[in-house]
Parts: sequence; structure tokens; C-alpha cells
Amino acid sequence: MPTHVRRRHFLLASGAGTALALAAPGSAGAGTATSRVRVDAHPVFDGAGRAHGVPPALLAALSHAQTRWADQAGRPSSSLGYGPMHLVDGAAATEARARVGKDDPAPVVDTLREAAAAAGLDIEEVRRDADANVRAAAALLATRQRAAGHPVGVGTDPAQWYDAVAATSGMTTAAAQLDLADTVLATVRDGARVETADGARFFVPARRTGRPGAQRTALHRRAKAARRAGAVRGREAEAPRGLDVEWIPAPYEQYGPGAGDYGNHDLADRPQAPTISHVVIHDTEGYWDTVLDLVSDPTYVSWQYSLRSEDGHIAQHAKARDVCWHAGNWWMNMHSIGLEHEGFAAQGAPWFSEAMYRTSARLVRYLAKQHRIPLDRAHVIGHDQVPGTTTPTIPGMHWDPGPFWDWEHYFELLGAPLRRGTSGRRPQVGDVVRVLPGFAGNVQPVTGCETAGDTCGAPRETNFVTVRTEPADDAPLVNDPGLHQQGQPATTEVSDISARATAGTEYVVAAVEGDWTAVWFLGVQGWIANPRRRPTLRVVQHPVGRVRARGASAKTYGRCYPEAAAYANPADVQTVSPLLYTLPAGQLYAVGDLAPVTDYYKAKTFSPDTPGDHVDIVGRDEYVQINLGHRIAFVRREEVEVLR
Repeated sequence: MPTHVRRRHFLLASGAGTALALAAPGSAGAGTATSRVRVDAHPVFDGAGRAHGVPPALLAALSHAQTRWADQAGRPSSSLGYGPMHLVDGAAATEARARVGKDDPAPVVDTLREAAAAAGLDIEEVRRDADANVRAAAALLATRQRAAGHPVGVGTDPAQWYDAVAATSGMTTAAAQLDLADTVLATVRDGARVETADGARFFVPARRTGRPGAQRTALHRRAKAARRAGAVRGREAEAPRGLDVEWIPAPYEQYGPGAGDYGNHDLADRPQAPTISHVVIHDTEGYWDTVLDLVSDPTYVSWQYSLRSEDGHIAQHAKARDVCWHAGNWWMNMHSIGLEHEGFAAQGAPWFSEAMYRTSARLVRYLAKQHRIPLDRAHVIGHDQVPGTTTPTIPGMHWDPGPFWDWEHYFELLGAPLRRGTSGRRPQVGDVVRVLPGFAGNVQPVTGCETAGDTCGAPRETNFVTVRTEPADDAPLVNDPGLHQQGQPATTEVSDISARATAGTEYVVAAVEGDWTAVWFLGVQGWIANPRRRPTLRVVQHPVGRVRARGASAKTYGRCYPEAAAYANPADVQTVSPLLYTLPAGQLYAVGDLAPVTDYYKAKTFSPDTPGDHVDIVGRDEYVQINLGHRIAFVRREEVEVLR
């Protein structure tokens, strides 16, 4: 499979070694807090557009939709796209398919070679030089536009370029081309921006456009015909209209003689019972075809949806009403929908393609609306935030999608940007702050991506800030005693989440010292670098609430199970086991959910008609969901005081 990208170089990167430096006029470089660059007016996009008769705003919008103006410094994406325009190396993609035995009927579109030929440029230059990459894409767009009989010129309506954009997208299916072309045109209409961790801002302004009309209608018909021919969607799929979703059912089968010898999910009546309150984001740690084989195995586990890296294509495996086995925590399974994204957490960016981010966000927006799931980081969480059910299970909990999943961009696509509801004022003790370091340029120490102790091709852009025991860059990392139960220290290994506060999560300020802010984290004061010029924390204007222990300390839990009296049959009682973490008196933790449901869905047998089985047992005890450290946790309402 493709080599992973060592660093995501934005077109805005400054320095002699960068082919394209989008710097504001008169600035020292793009990576300054005062930089504000209009991308479509920059000489690179403007020059390429004028040279080939392509509206510069269209070029900028296509680049944003494909890579968000990022140049991979000559390295390919997961779908073997190069440069800021994501020109696909079709020959390499075909070889990659063959290496993994992938028999894909969709033809590979070799936009890299076609664009180089259209511009009369050397293919290696187009592959490695960002400026040449943009010029080649402009040449290919103009060639496609003329071939379709449509007008060419920088003053033409971007809507008239719909066919050319779809054909130049590198996408292999009509549905994916339709989605990409719609996204590009919407970007032209609505504008777009990228803000880096150091405060540099890059944008294209909104502009009025016409509608693609017949061009879009024709492509939509092709996509619809393909769905019919391949039975791609079917009536079983639960997804927004127009999203390319395939129904590949996870088997509900009995494979042995015992009543419990069945798989790979449980029938239920959600959201009536249990309710649906969370979405869990996973990565597959495997290739697409292998993942589909696994979810089709009744002896394996299950999840509701899989998403393909190459084009964002989605397969649904189980209805939202049923409980899949994906989170490693039964209470979380009961109340969540699981999405598996093709990729590997230690590699990150090249697998987490823009196409996959887009379709995933469209699907989650739909699911959130259908099931009234709040679009925030307390309810749309990573698998790495799911708590262990008991203390012994904590070290074995998963850590995907890992440090390279761009949560801030994902929530922009969800239409719920994480900066919304925050203030730029400096934090004070007692404030709730949200972690918002920005992904672009947020380089944190990560090791062990390929071999123990390696530097993961540093520097790598990440989704977290590092939490330390003192306000100093060389201070030890805050340790997670649940993860390291033998007393080992925290590390920077890619799988070690001990000292990571991830984008979008919220904590309560414990102390402030210069450019450092301490928050309550895993029972201690954890210090986070929060420089005035490049803040990583923003004050939440209207937090859900804060909790503190009523007595000397409060216990924490990994699930919200009912009290013993709630069970009609004493044999069904589930032990309410506290985790080893506690909230000492005086510490405050940010609330994610004030009223998670206290229940236990009993499903022990294959037959849903078994008396006393497939029932949701609801208790009277009340819990509160909090951000404890990297993971969420639950506290009993009677043990804490809630401060609104």
C-alpha cells in the first residue's frame, strides 16, 4: 500500500525548500500570525488560471476540496494523489490494487499523466513541485472543458465547469464525482478558509455562481444508474439521499449449539430502547476488502458503517436500531453507532482522505439529526475516548483513530465548528476551556509509528496538545495510572494516550502561569502550553457544567449500569465497578452530558423471543459524563456537585 506521508506541508509553508509559498504581501512568510492570504488571488492560482483560461476561484476551490491547499511534498495520498490538486498516479494505483489482490471494476483515472501532458510539463515536476501541480491541473481542466464543448475563460461562470471538475477529480465512480463536483461548486459559492496553529489565515471569498443544470443532471443520472445496476444502495441503507451507500449486511446467525453461540450483533429496538446518544469514530487497521470479510463473519464483531479511503464510499452493515459490537464497552455499544474508516492510526493522514472525511461527515450529520445526537466532542468521539469497563480492561482499550485524525476539520464539515461558542480571552482559574490547537502546523511529539522509538517521520501534524506535570517543555508527561498499571512512565509512543488532550475536548482551568495553563486531568494538574500568540485553549462561553466531589473524593465509572434493585431477576444484576481513578476534593471537571441513561440491555440468547431476554433494564441511579483525561468517564450524581 502507499507509503505514508511524513508531514502535511501546506501551500502556505514558508522556506526556500517549499515550491509554493503562499505568503501575504509584505509578510516575512505565511507562517506568521499576521498573515491573511486570499488564495485565488495569489500568483500561483491566479497565474495558472489566467494562463489556461480557468477561473482562479474554481482552481482554489478544487484544491481545497481535495487537499485543503496542502502539498504532500512529493509524497502520495492513500489514493495515490499528488500535490495540492491531488493528481492521481493511475499506473501506481493499478499496481497497488494488484499487490493486495484487489479486483475493482472501477477504472483508475490517471489525472497525473494527463495533466502533465496537457501542460507540457515533466511528470516528476508535476508530482513534486506544487506550482507545476496547480498549472498542470489548470491545463487539464481547460482541456476537459473544451472537449465537452463548454466555454473557457477566467471570467466564465464556475458552474459551467461542472463536467470538467468531475472528470478531473480522479474519482472512479459517478457518485464520487458528483459529490466532489457539488463540493467544489459549494466552496466557490460559500467561500472557504484554513487557519493554521500559528494564526495564519488562508481564504477564498464567497462569490455568486449559476447552477450546473444539465451538466449535473446527466452526472446524477449516471450515478443513479450505477446504483441500480450494482444494487449499490438498496432499500436497506440508512443514509442521506444522494450519498453512495452499499448494503453489506453483518450476519445475525447462530453458529453453535449454545443459546449464546451467535453473532455478530444483537437485535434491539433503538432508539426506543436503548437510546442512541453517541457516534464512535474508528479506523479499520486493515484494508477495505479484508474489513468487509471480517464484518461478514458471524464469529467476529460488527459495526454499523465502513468507509473506504480512496473515494469515501460507504457500506452499511447493520441497522441503527440494532446493537453492534464495536466499542469494547457494552454500555457504549448499547448507545452508539460505530463508523469504521479504512486506514491505520499510526499512519493517519494519507489514509484519512478528504473524500472520506466528506462522506463521513455527511453521514454523521444525517445520523445526528435522525437520532438527536448532539454534534459535539462529548457525543461524537473517537474509539480512543471510550472508557474501560473495569480497571483491568483499561490497558487493552483501543486508541484509534489516533493522533492524526483531524477533528477540527471534521467538525467544520459537520457544520458544527469547534470554535463556535468559545471566546478568545485568556483563561482564568475555574474557566472551562476547549482544546483547539489547529491541525495545520500543530506538531507534537509522537514516536513508534513503524518501529519502537522511531520519530514517525517527524515533524507530524497532530490533533492534540501534550499535557505535562510542570509548566515547562522538558517537564515529564502526565501519566495515566490506568494505562500503566505496573508503574511504567508515560511515553510519546503513538499508542500511548496518557498525556494527550485532544482537539474539541474540554477541561477546567486549575492554574495559569505565563504561557502555560493547568487543567484538572486524571486527578492532577496537567500543564498545557498555551502561548498568547498561538493559543491552544479557548474559553467556552456557555459550558454544560462542571462537577466536583461532594466528599473527600468521587469514584469514576466506565459505564452507567443500574442499581441492583432495578433488576427483576437477581441473576441479571451487573456489578457496578468503579475504575481506579478518583476525583479528589477541590478538583473540577468539565461535563459532557448531564444525564446519560442508566440502563443495561440484556441480550444473551440468539432468539429475540426468549422470555426475559432482549430487554432494556433501566435504573434510578443518575450519572454525569465528564472528560477525565484523554478518555471520557462517568461519575454518580450523588457523589458530585454539579456547578452550572
